[in-house]
Amino acid sequence: MSKTIVTGLDVGSAMVRVVVCELSTSNSQPRILALVRSESHGLKRGYVVNIDETSESIRRAIKEAEQAARIKIKNVFAGIGGATLESKNGDSQIMISRPDAEISDHDVNRALELTEADIPDLVNSRIIHTIPLWYKLDGKKILGRPDGMHGSKLEARVLFVTCLNQHLQNLIAAIEGAGLGIEDMIASPIAMSLPILTAQQKNVGCVVANIGAETTSLIVYEDGIPILVETLPLGSIDITNDIALGLQLPLEEAERVKVNSEHAPSSIKRKLEEIIDARLAEIFEHIENRLKKIGRNGLLPAGILLAGGGSQLYKIEQAAKENLKLPAKNYRPNIVDPRSRAQVRDSSFLAAYGLCLFGLGTDVEETLTNRAIKHTKYKFLKWLRELLP
Repeated sequence: MSKTIVTGLDVGSAMVRVVVCELSTSNSQPRILALVRSESHGLKRGYVVNIDETSESIRRAIKEAEQAARIKIKNVFAGIGGATLESKNGDSQIMISRPDAEISDHDVNRALELTEADIPDLVNSRIIHTIPLWYKLDGKKILGRPDGMHGSKLEARVLFVTCLNQHLQNLIAAIEGAGLGIEDMIASPIAMSLPILTAQQKNVGCVVANIGAETTSLIVYEDGIPILVETLPLGSIDITNDIALGLQLPLEEAERVKVNSEHAPSSIKRKLEEIIDARLAEIFEHIENRLKKIGRNGLLPAGILLAGGGSQLYKIEQAAKENLKLPAKNYRPNIVDPRSRAQVRDSSFLAAYGLCLFGLGTDVEETLTNRAIKHTKYKFLKWLRELLP
């Protein structure tokens, strides 16, 4: 019986999370060998500001995961997030080159490559994923890749997921400094969405918001593929800071009050709710503005799913509904593995677990997103390995 073991590494501003999964030929679902959460240092808003401190944080978390899984971890599937993560659209059009007007794989690839020239402000950024959004043949939108069809003019629109080149290099250096090899790097919002969303939700349209300590990452799906990926420089720690200032409390006490706001003393409850509501309204206003830019505000039937440590705030679903005018649900995972004591019941582990699913190829379906990422990953990995010694 053959077994495949993969490790997902999610390096956040407050915590490093590691998930180790094993898949055998006798099971269709992976077995969870380790779930580890360890405090992280050396990051600000998800951006690596001290490589050595980040490396040490990763090293501690990996060591704990090795002890739990009873294996030696050499390589990881790593998530890339942080405040510099964003997506941009590129467009192109080409004339078909063959005399018989049949579209070849070369024509499609040429159209995709030309879209990159249409992206603004790419000087200091690195493309992580290239995801085709649609093709048009002689002005008519078509489903899937147009290889083998006939026409004279091919148009393409592509979603490019990018991040600041320096941020990416610093994260790679931190992971390498912890003694690890990198199997692949995937945008954390994409990885997080894999264990959460159904095919129906992706098709009709939805947004997932992962509210972390210092950042909130977004991914919007429609027609089965991402149409927006972005990270906002706001998180649950901003709410803690507001409470500390507004109620004149030490930070540790402010965090405790925030987490237990539902049971706060009556003397401070009204003021506490006003503070939390104001900051949540700001976060959702930023999300609303991003949805307006792509023309999807109030137009996502599957609504918004809230995940991450900050999503556990009292009445957050109500705040999301009121501010975004969308259905809202606080996603509480219940990924139970009877073969293991490790269970994914905390949504902050979803990105690391999703990285494992991607590495094992065990997503419920071979989605358009996965195909697009796998189709373009080798270009990125080639660049990645050129950086490593």
